[in-house]
Amino acid sequence: MQAMQNISFTGQYARVLSIAGSDSGGGAGIQADLKTFSALGCYGMTAITALTAQNTTGVQAIHGVPASFLKTQLQSVLDDIGVDAVKIGMLHSPDVVEVVAWAIDHYGLKQVVLDPVMVATSGDRLIAQETVAVLVSELFPRVQLVTPNLDEASLLLQKNLSQIDELQPAGLELLAMGAKAVLLKGGHVQGDVLCDVLHQSGTDAEVFRSTRIHSRNVHGTGCSLSSAIAAYLALGHDMHTAVEQARAFIRQAIARGGAVKTGEGHGPLNHGFAPLVMHVKPLP
Repeated sequence: MQAMQNISFTGQYARVLSIAGSDSGGGAGIQADLKTFSALGCYGMTAITALTAQNTTGVQAIHGVPASFLKTQLQSVLDDIGVDAVKIGMLHSPDVVEVVAWAIDHYGLKQVVLDPVMVATSGDRLIAQETVAVLVSELFPRVQLVTPNLDEASLLLQKNLSQIDELQPAGLELLAMGAKAVLLKGGHVQGDVLCDVLHQSGTDAEVFRSTRIHSRNVHGTGCSLSSAIAAYLALGHDMHTAVEQARAFIRQAIARGGAVKTGEGHGPLNHGFAPLVMHVKPLP
C-alpha cells in the first residue's frame, strides 16, 4: 500500500458505463458494449440488469437481476471509479428503471445515452408493457439522448411506423414526450438508402443518410451504436460529432463482419476491425 501511495498519477482513462442486459451469445448487450468501448479506446464498466440465454437465432430465456443488486453494482462502480458517459440498454421492469433514475440524480450523471431496448433482432420482445410508461416518465427527461429504432418508436408512440417520411414527425413526437434529443433510426425501412434522424431540442432536425450494407450479421447493431455514441461523448465530442462518428464505426464493423459465419442466425458485427489505443486524459 505504501508503494501505491507514492505513485504520481498523471491521467485517467475515458470511462464509460453500460447499464444493460447480458447476451450469452456475445453479439449484443453488455458484451457488445464492452467490445465497442475497447475498440474506441475507452475503459468500459458494467451494471447488469438481466441475464439472457441467447444466441444468433433468438432469446431462449431472460432472468432479471433484482433492483437492489443493480443498485449495489451502480454504487460499487460510481463511488470508486466514476464515469464520463453512460449507455443504458435493456431495463426489464419498473423498479429497475427507478434505480437507474435514482443513480442519474444521486451521482449527477451527464452524457447519458438511452437505447430503449424492446425487441431483439430476432423479433423477441425484451421488455414488459408496464415498464414502457415508467421508462418514458423517469428516464426521457433525465438522459441526453434516446436512440429508438422504428419498431421501438412504434411501441413508444403506439402506432405503426414503417416509412422514411415518418421519421422526422415521429422524432418530434418523442421529443414532446420529454426527451432532450432523439436519434430515430430508420434501418428497418426497406430500400438501399439508410436514413437516421437526429432531433435536438431547439434546433432543426439533422438527417444522416448512407447506402445500406446488406448483411445478415447485424445482431447487436443498436446496442453497439448507442455505446459508440456514449464512447465518443466520453472522449469529448459534441452530440452531432458523436452520432456521426458512431455511425461510421458501425458501418465499418458491419462491412468487416459481413462475410464471417457465427452461428445459424444473425451473427455479430466485427467490433475489433481497427481497435484504438486506450485514451488517457489529464486528471481533473
